Amino acid sequence: MAVSLDTVTDAPPSPAPSPAPSPGLPPEAPLAMPVQDLRRWSGEDGHAAPSRRTPWAARAFVFGGGGLLTAYGAVQMYEVVSVAGSTTWLQWLLLGLFTLNFSWIALAFTSALLGFGALLRRGRPAAAAAPLATRTAVVMPVYNEATARTFAAVAAIRESIEATGEGAAFDYWILSDSTRADAWIAEERAYLDLSARLGAQARLYYRHRPKNHHRKAGNIADFVTRWGGDYDHMLVLDADSLMSGDCVVTLARTMEADPDAGIIQSLPLIINRNTLFARVQQFAARLYGPVIATGLALWSGRDGNYWGHNAIIRTRAFAAHCGLPDLSGRPPFGGHVLSHDFVEAALIRRAGWSVYMLPDLTGSYEESPPSLIDIAVRDRRWAQGNLQHARVIGTAGLRLASRQHFATGIAGYLASPLWAAQLVVGIALALQTAYIRPEYFSTEFRLYPVWPRFDPVRALQLFGITMGILLAPKLFGLILGLIDGRVRRASGGGVRLVLSALIETLLSALIAPIAMLIQSGSVLQILLGRDTGWNPQRRDDGSIPWSDIVRRHRWHTILGLVAGAAAFAIATSLFLWMSPTILGLVLAIPISWASGQLGLGLALKRLGLLMTPEEHDPPAIAGRARAIEAENAARGYDDADGLRALHADPALQAGHIALLPPADPRPRGALQPDHVMAQAKVVEAETIDEAAAWLSPRERMALLHDRALLDRLGNLAG
Repeated sequence: MAVSLDTVTDAPPSPAPSPAPSPGLPPEAPLAMPVQDLRRWSGEDGHAAPSRRTPWAARAFVFGGGGLLTAYGAVQMYEVVSVAGSTTWLQWLLLGLFTLNFSWIALAFTSALLGFGALLRRGRPAAAAAPLATRTAVVMPVYNEATARTFAAVAAIRESIEATGEGAAFDYWILSDSTRADAWIAEERAYLDLSARLGAQARLYYRHRPKNHHRKAGNIADFVTRWGGDYDHMLVLDADSLMSGDCVVTLARTMEADPDAGIIQSLPLIINRNTLFARVQQFAARLYGPVIATGLALWSGRDGNYWGHNAIIRTRAFAAHCGLPDLSGRPPFGGHVLSHDFVEAALIRRAGWSVYMLPDLTGSYEESPPSLIDIAVRDRRWAQGNLQHARVIGTAGLRLASRQHFATGIAGYLASPLWAAQLVVGIALALQTAYIRPEYFSTEFRLYPVWPRFDPVRALQLFGITMGILLAPKLFGLILGLIDGRVRRASGGGVRLVLSALIETLLSALIAPIAMLIQSGSVLQILLGRDTGWNPQRRDDGSIPWSDIVRRHRWHTILGLVAGAAAFAIATSLFLWMSPTILGLVLAIPISWASGQLGLGLALKRLGLLMTPEEHDPPAIAGRARAIEAENAARGYDDADGLRALHADPALQAGHIALLPPADPRPRGALQPDHVMAQAKVVEAETIDEAAAWLSPRERMALLHDRALLDRLGNLAG
């Protein structure tokens, strides 16, 4: 759905001026990053790329085929509900909801079918081996993350790139937006230790922003506007990203060889997951993900999308065309752009630069949330970001494919409330059929009374067709896995691979109705104006307290029991038809508990189930990152109290002070309450224990920015 852009502001509120560079950081090389106008676009300032072939045949196959399937499904559903020769308004509503939901799975089917056909006949192209002539910044934004893990990833990626012989072409940046004092000091400890071990030629840099203005998008923009001029490209990571040196170098070579490329996206595979839910996700992404991604890459062509990480970006093109405006109004639909990656891809493509994916490129990895509740927390933020795209889908000058990416994201979250509405209407019709008396005297002359009736045989056939289309992408991935000897053997053989696919399908079917209600609730909250905020993602393998699980899922269970009882009272056939949904909801609490259990996931692993090739033969970089993480954990970066760590280690305190940017001048009389309270408490304290106990989290952050208070802290008794 398009929304008028006359409510989009021309520019966001001006952020605080960038501080002068700190010691240890290279001299700044600024790039201008003008805020883009979403209402007007002339194209004069864009990149004059040569005309390239648009994959119209692939698009006709996906969208034309999806449209034909949708039309067929709609006709069949009409035949199901109009068997009596008359159709009530409830039946028309059911038909409309079914058509919308069916169109979603029809497009997914045709796109996956396109990818399946391509993967059946694919060859593996040899990567060019020309030496790199450009410079790339490998940037990892972090926000209150586990320091042992993130710095292990950076160190492992650096080692792997150095091993390719192309290390001189890359610099490494940790861009911190952390707002917790302990996380900030842990990052500095890890950075100073790693820098000391690597030596002066490490090309490793750390920058902490005093305020996380515009969150991750603002973090990247701050880097681009201050140091982007030094780099031809930047490789953007997430805090859970891992990329092999060969993968990174191949992306840089591809960008060099394609002067029209603005963003090149890799396909990250999920690794290192062991809870039941995470292992299901890991298996599904490995088996079915390439089919879906290949189809998407084929019909998108050079009008592709960007997922915010594990991708290489042409820095000057990004700076010139990806400055994001603030949207007028308050969150969730106003304010800064939350899911910035889709918008950045659309804007850089609008300017003539290509955006595309390399789904065959190996060596790109990420992790996933460990439980159903954890992914629901992340999904709430994604839902808000995607629905907010309704404000930018009408941006002037966008390519049609870019608008399709926005529409797909919006539809993906509207699908859940539409599915829920279809179930409710279906129950209402069944209730009407069972209990409402026939209409003997309708407005039209008839010889027989009118009942709201269904054609059960045709309904069963349509149900089978719908399930076949829905499950087909999984079948495509399974077939490719069985054909590929390496994948089949690494998955425990053909029998175990098939059994794993059945387990994944069963668990996904049970989780689907729970996810439907969670997403429907998220959409409702967003439409009611509730902002999600921004919390760091939990990435460890661990369970959630039983009381939290009951609190989050008790209404799902109650709704499942009520729906089951009502369906059974109406008709046994309705109960059987709804049994997968009812069962998933009734078992919501134990399913959610089981999803985060490490023991259940490891038990399946010992049986050789839900295995992936990356588990059978772990990537070298994953093993190296785990080893470095264990070393970092032994150093206790994430276990220490930040203030006590500074007090106990004068060298760390000196390093922290050296990394601080020069303080901004403060007008006389413009006092900051957190700073005033921090100063009063530190002056009053006699020991570090008193100071640590008295200071609030915000006061700790204020203290860590003040050199004089840090000096006072260092003089407190131990």
